[in-house]
Amino acid sequence: MKNRIISILVCSIFPMLIFGQNPIDLGDRREIFVDSFLIEKLDGLEIVKHTPVDEGPVLKFDKPWEGNFSTYTTIIKDGDTYKAFYRGVREAGNDGNDAEVTCYAESKDGINWVKPNLRLFEIDGTLDNNVILANAAPLSHNFSPFLDTNPNAKPNQKYKALTGVLTSGLIAYASPDGIHWEKIQEKPVFTKGILDSQNVAFWSESEKKYVCYFRTWTGEGYSGIRSISRTTSSDFINWSEPEQMTFGDTPLEHLYTNQTSPYYRAPHIYIAIGGRFMPGRQVLTEEQAEEFDVNPKYFKDCSDAFFMTSRGGNEYTRTFMEAFIHPGIGLDNWVSRSNYPALNVVQTSPEEMSLYVNQNYAQPTANLNRYSLRIDGFTSISAPYSGGEFETKLFTFTGSKLEVNYSTSAAGEIKFEMQDEHGRAIPGFTMEESRSLIGNEISRTVLWNGKLEKLASKPVRLRIYMKDADLYSIKFTE
Repeated sequence: MKNRIISILVCSIFPMLIFGQNPIDLGDRREIFVDSFLIEKLDGLEIVKHTPVDEGPVLKFDKPWEGNFSTYTTIIKDGDTYKAFYRGVREAGNDGNDAEVTCYAESKDGINWVKPNLRLFEIDGTLDNNVILANAAPLSHNFSPFLDTNPNAKPNQKYKALTGVLTSGLIAYASPDGIHWEKIQEKPVFTKGILDSQNVAFWSESEKKYVCYFRTWTGEGYSGIRSISRTTSSDFINWSEPEQMTFGDTPLEHLYTNQTSPYYRAPHIYIAIGGRFMPGRQVLTEEQAEEFDVNPKYFKDCSDAFFMTSRGGNEYTRTFMEAFIHPGIGLDNWVSRSNYPALNVVQTSPEEMSLYVNQNYAQPTANLNRYSLRIDGFTSISAPYSGGEFETKLFTFTGSKLEVNYSTSAAGEIKFEMQDEHGRAIPGFTMEESRSLIGNEISRTVLWNGKLEKLASKPVRLRIYMKDADLYSIKFTE
């Protein structure tokens, strides 16, 4: 009898030992394959990153108050309007110098941008300019706004921002429209970082609080390696003790900007597409720098764009150490602090999303460049022609449909199987009953003979067969 009880217990817990102590509660959240969160096993497949397509310059920093050192750009899509915020300064000086201003541009498609004459500040003897913050040194050095999606946010604080350097601390601003800004209070809301970069904040839908990722160094003061720490707040005024971010078992690198923000189609996943800095890695000679009219202080290093993710807490996942965006062809792309991505990824067509990168830094040709990606297309699970399979971890879901974003070749296909907690194919949802997906679609419903809603809230997993195909995301939905 005792042996029978032990046998029953082993049989009942064995599946949980295999698939994890508790099923992942997916609910109706979209999952993109930027990490191994949902993956139990890959057989013949791999997670690959996709290279954004260079679509060329879209915004030149050519106004007298903008220019060579315009950077720390933020892109926000609010309804049908795209808004760009960035630092303007023609010549570099000390961080937070009097010449720095915060500039604004807008677009209806994310491609064609205009700089409205806002007439808010007199610059160089004229009110005809696109400046939204001036005469506020050092606060125009790294002004970083966001659209506050907190359901309890005040209507006149639809936009919020943090800005400031070590000497000022982070000052909190608010705005009803992203153009007219006022300090929330004179006193800094946070002072415990080095802060000499773009310090980004947002309302986290998944964590139900404000989160700020800010510049720190691994050593005392400005020593060691440029890194990132995190603090949180329930009211945007009182912030927690900072936590140093970790990067798994990957080597430390100088991460100049972090540009961490919730992915708009899966806000529980934070995407960080920031600037990696390689101090002392010089490409241009002095003669070449002079030819391109690069400021002589800004050509003895180089930089590119990295990709990493977080699901909250103080941990980043760097699935890929390789550059997300390589510097472009031409020596003008290989100077210090060029190739720094703007904050946020925004959708610019039914099939496309865009990210923006500051290029030609410290040169008269400084500009903002647009890059495009397929929607959800940072990464994918990718299959060769010979095919392969992967199995998910055990999970529960809500809804009655499985929606996928995928592409195949003409010879390729993807098929799906639902399994129970014991790893057995569920009748009505076997691989043989799955209709092969062939094609290239942002949204397609997986079909079986069975009705998927009867499996909702039950522990299940997916087994997926792929041949010459990419799977970008999955989502259970009504």
